[in-house]
Amino acid sequence: MKNKSALFITQAAVIAAIYVVLVQVFAPISFREVQVRIAEGLTILPFFTSAAIPGLFIGCLIGNFLGGAILPDIIFGSLATLIGAIGSYALRKHKFAVPLPPILANTIIVPFVLYYGYGVNIPIPLQMLTVGIGEVLSCGVIGMILLLALEKYRNKIPGFNTFS
Repeated sequence: MKNKSALFITQAAVIAAIYVVLVQVFAPISFREVQVRIAEGLTILPFFTSAAIPGLFIGCLIGNFLGGAILPDIIFGSLATLIGAIGSYALRKHKFAVPLPPILANTIIVPFVLYYGYGVNIPIPLQMLTVGIGEVLSCGVIGMILLLALEKYRNKIPGFNTFS
């Protein structure tokens, strides 16, 4: 590919757009203390391309904003996704470990946002459990299904196996 930066930006933008659409379509289950954010299944994409890191962060940022999240949720929820995406990229050589960083980042960070930002009066450890279960479903189950399905095409799509 002649222009790798154009490919990178395009991949990041497409990933961000898909994330936003998934958050909006599944908005009723994408927010609050009991959530299964389907869009978080995309956090396996750093396994294929580093462009997924900014794509997921920007997608989460926009998705949270459009979903009516408060500023701390927009900031810290998006940072949790960014941390998860960076961790997924770091573990890309260990396929079945790829979903772990976003699961852990969101399980740790999101309950504090819910408790202190939204005033959800449920003990933080219990919120960690509910958010963690949702993350396991979205990243661990949906994400791994997506990873295994896309892995078949990794050498057929230009720039989809960049590991850059």
